[in-house]
Amino acid sequence: MLKAFLQLFEDTQAKKASSVTVELATAALLSEIVNADNKVTQSEQEEYKKQMRRHVNIDEQAMALLLEKGEETAEEAIDLVKFTKILNAHCDAEEKRDVIRSLWAIAYADDSLAPLEESTIRQVADLLYVPHSQFIKTKLEVSEGRD
Repeated sequence: MLKAFLQLFEDTQAKKASSVTVELATAALLSEIVNADNKVTQSEQEEYKKQMRRHVNIDEQAMALLLEKGEETAEEAIDLVKFTKILNAHCDAEEKRDVIRSLWAIAYADDSLAPLEESTIRQVADLLYVPHSQFIKTKLEVSEGRD
């Protein structure tokens, strides 16, 4: 009886984990930065959409749904591991660096970098196994590109 219950629990957990796609995981991570400083600005929202278009090639209606679902998924998440685990399984090093670049672009969209935004990006970079040198390089590329 106990084995059957444990199997049911494991099956349920596996279904939940597999329901998050690379696209949704990316949307959730990017949404985390939009909401990191508790001040969601129009420029951050626009940059969120722009960055998601860099990662996903879908029509406007599907994009709107993905962005909304990304925000909901991020709000429901306990931590970022769930999302980074998916990206680690399905993305190469360059794709992961692109995600970090997008996180920086969103963080700088409102012309200010909150300490919590930088801390969250650092955490995501660590979880994605992005070297610290790439973390700094993408930060500089984005911040210098805004001048």
